Amino acid sequence: MSPINITEIPKLSDSKLLQEKTFINNEWVSAESGETFEVDDPATGKTIVSVPDCNASDVKKAIDAAAKAFKSWSQTTAKERHDLLRKLDAAVLENQDDLANILTRENGKAFEEAKFEIEYGSSFFEWFAEEAVRNYGKTIPSAQANQRTFTVSQPAGVVSIVTPWNFPMAMIARKVGAALAAGCTVVIKPAAETPLSALAVCEIAKRVGIPAGVINVVTSHEHVKDVGTELATNPIVKKISFTGSTAVGKHLMSQAAGTMKKVSMELGGNAPYIVFDDADLDAAVECAIPLKFSGTGQVCISGNRFYIHKDIYDEFTSKLAKKVSELKTGHGFDKDTSFGPLINDAAVEKVTKLVKDATDKGAQVKIGGKQIDKRFYEPTILTGMKDNMQITTDEIFGPIAALYSFESEEEVIERANNTQFGLAGYFYSRDIGRAWRVAEKIETGMVGVNTTQVNSCNAPFGGVKESGLGIEGSYLGLDDYIVNKTIHMAL
Repeated sequence: MSPINITEIPKLSDSKLLQEKTFINNEWVSAESGETFEVDDPATGKTIVSVPDCNASDVKKAIDAAAKAFKSWSQTTAKERHDLLRKLDAAVLENQDDLANILTRENGKAFEEAKFEIEYGSSFFEWFAEEAVRNYGKTIPSAQANQRTFTVSQPAGVVSIVTPWNFPMAMIARKVGAALAAGCTVVIKPAAETPLSALAVCEIAKRVGIPAGVINVVTSHEHVKDVGTELATNPIVKKISFTGSTAVGKHLMSQAAGTMKKVSMELGGNAPYIVFDDADLDAAVECAIPLKFSGTGQVCISGNRFYIHKDIYDEFTSKLAKKVSELKTGHGFDKDTSFGPLINDAAVEKVTKLVKDATDKGAQVKIGGKQIDKRFYEPTILTGMKDNMQITTDEIFGPIAALYSFESEEEVIERANNTQFGLAGYFYSRDIGRAWRVAEKIETGMVGVNTTQVNSCNAPFGGVKESGLGIEGSYLGLDDYIVNKTIHMAL
């Protein structure tokens, strides 16, 4: 493939959305130490801006601000919180192009894909605005004639939110929308690679009238371990919500146990993508492309292991290769780009090692398989995959479609479930009986049957096994941010 053409980056319509300070108590502030770190563009390696490198002392200030704000925010009516979240949703969408511009700069994903993320993320502000006014209690029949029993829903308290770099706006919105709707206040630690989207949302939140201290952001790089420890152990914090690797999630969860915090964890994935011999093959191929290659494959619910029935393996491979050959790896601001760079050098190294491990053990590169210009990697198809290859157990997080062959339904279910992870799974079949059987037997929190669309604000999102705890989005999304208090009242 030819070298990547870096196109001109459009100017922001509102330059104030690109912030270079951290956000505590509705004020833009530097780290107490004065330290900063650079945020670079993964497509070019050039610095976008430098932001504060906060430490535990800065986090304590943010937590104190959130605790002070909680006293009044928790007493607002559901309608008041509804109205502010709807204003936030509208303001985010009004600034969609600028927010997508910032997201593409720091994350590298294609601009149109970034625009979609802004729209998708903002949908959680809208969704949880409406859930805020439907957060009901219950009346419970009492065992005593002279007593009444009922429950009320109350906000959990100050919430620590730790988010990844692959969806730097949407992951924040999904958590913050629920927290604010419930009446909680938040302290957010965005990924060091992509803090700018979080700061831009803060600027918008301030403009629409979200009160001081309700949303706080601390940016950190060199002190991330100390920051994480403070967020997980500070007794003022009553809940922590984390999206990221299973290893870090386990560590934060163990730290949070010391003060018995509520926890929700959206962790790693190793999604199977199964195509049975009775499937609509064209649909299975068509849907595999965005599932595997959106975000350069750096998505927790991306297809990781493609299990194709032996009778259609060659045909599926041929059709998929044709589609993949039409993809364009490029700069996020190039209108013809299908997907952009990997997030950093370590990501390129990981993908390269996984491909080498597979080919060393007998896999064949059908298409792609090479690094292009620094952090860019060709869309790749590997055939002849075996279960002893590292890709089988590791989350790829790259543009690699690894194709395995299988013979029977029982065999493929066993292989699909042979993983510590259980976030999402997908399969294609036109047999209604098989659709029910496999959907029930796949050990994942979400299953796509003849579809890969498993992610929306109105549907529960969460995994099983070592892919996490708790639910985000949907009518269940408030549950992790509320405390159900039971009141017994004598007449």
